[in-house]
Amino acid sequence: MASAPKPLTGTKVFLMLVAFFGVVIGVNVTMAKLAIATLPGTDVDSPYAAGLAYDREISAAQDQAARKWRVNAHIERRADGGAVLQVEARDASGQPIAGLKFGGRLERPTDKRADLAVELSQAGVGIYRGSVASVAPGQWDLVIEGDARGERVFMSRNRAILN
Repeated sequence: MASAPKPLTGTKVFLMLVAFFGVVIGVNVTMAKLAIATLPGTDVDSPYAAGLAYDREISAAQDQAARKWRVNAHIERRADGGAVLQVEARDASGQPIAGLKFGGRLERPTDKRADLAVELSQAGVGIYRGSVASVAPGQWDLVIEGDARGERVFMSRNRAILN
């Protein structure tokens, strides 16, 4: 003889609802934590401080444009995965600029944690060269900054695709 099915009670329905919403909330919390840990979604650490520095950046860009320097950069990814960066700096009359301290950065547009600094040293009059190991292929932002006497006098940001 078959036993009668157990009746559906209010307690069972309540426990099923709690279990269902518990699973949904648990998955949502897990996905939110993973999303925030993967890509925080911020471009700058402090938007307030970036806003205060905005006028100084405009003034520095106007001063840079008035100098009429020509700074050319060439980056090449080697077969071993490293990259070589060469910067050539000339003043408004076409003469090489010596005595500056140039630095470079390769920044991933999608993940700031993958950014790489490139140490540049003067390889000749107006020529600065440096290398970095283990550069992944793909899109990078090449940021070049030139300093004179501790003050930034040049800055450029360009998109580069390295194969």
